[in-house]
Amino acid sequence: MPLFPTEIRRTEQQTAARIRERAAEEGFDAVGITRADRIGPELAARLDEFMALGRHGEMRWLEEKAERRRHPNALWPEAKSIIALGLNYGPAKNPLDVLAQRDRAAISVYAQGRDYHLVVKKKLKSLAGWMHREWGNDVKVFVDTAPLMEKPLSAAAGIGWQGKHTNLVSRDYGSWLFLGAILTTLELPADEPEADHCGSCSACLEICPTRAFPAPYQLDARRCISYLTIEYGGVIAPELAEAMGNRIYGCDDCLAICPWNKFASLSREITFHARPELDAPALLELARLDDASFRALFGTNAVKRIGRDRFIRNVCIALGNSGMPEAAPALQTLCNDSSEVVRAQAALALETLNRNADGRDRSGHDT
Repeated sequence: MPLFPTEIRRTEQQTAARIRERAAEEGFDAVGITRADRIGPELAARLDEFMALGRHGEMRWLEEKAERRRHPNALWPEAKSIIALGLNYGPAKNPLDVLAQRDRAAISVYAQGRDYHLVVKKKLKSLAGWMHREWGNDVKVFVDTAPLMEKPLSAAAGIGWQGKHTNLVSRDYGSWLFLGAILTTLELPADEPEADHCGSCSACLEICPTRAFPAPYQLDARRCISYLTIEYGGVIAPELAEAMGNRIYGCDDCLAICPWNKFASLSREITFHARPELDAPALLELARLDDASFRALFGTNAVKRIGRDRFIRNVCIALGNSGMPEAAPALQTLCNDSSEVVRAQAALALETLNRNADGRDRSGHDT
């Protein structure tokens, strides 16, 4: 006997409630649901504008997979519902504090513990496998490694909104949510999108040391420190390098300054807590890393993906900005490194160190 529409809706609501309960049991802190047929053309339009302006820089994989990224059904036509999931990675202390420590490196909060891809994907697979066993539906899991636009989809599912810095903001967890998604053939009721609660605040735009935001809700990745330290493989121009301060992997400034972080809490996922050796490590010690020691230090960490040479390039920049006389011998040594990009960046950093020996505010702004 076929079900009446009201019975179908009740069944779908019960299914969604069970999924939420199971997601919480898996350790997810936020869960929301949207439907593929509710994702409009504005998602693709924003992506097209971003790339047309060249703001994606050298991230050519965005161009190569643009068609599949425009809509979740372009990636998987059979998908009916999207379950957006968030895992809190709130830090124990303010990430901005390390920027004043000239001899120390600032590593983005998300990269101070275990690689989140490994942790989130394991939980996603467990949840998706349970769903398949319960209802026989098809499922696919995604965590930042496939052409899926997790931030706008998470906003559509109601677990946060994209702030003026284009990152997701949560009323419950502030800036600190790792995002994952499960696409499924299940028909599930959609949650309402979260409203934008940025108001007149522009703190995230104003704090950016490289001025990477042309306007609210717009990012030019070519000027973003996260892009420069992670995605960009060449020699970083002096103008941008000096503004980077001691940030050697990623940047948390626009995230950390957000007023919504007053509701943030320390992550309950122990593997996300900062490893002592990655919590403001000494720059001079990092400068001595060869390929083997780099791999040993970052073997299960997100930093490993940029490789030793790009990492040491970033360390050179921080040493050049440090104002420390003792940084000069380390940079002179790196001027003879086997890597061309390290040699070139070390030479520029040495010039910066000698020129600004009297120091400069580590945030990238004049004192």
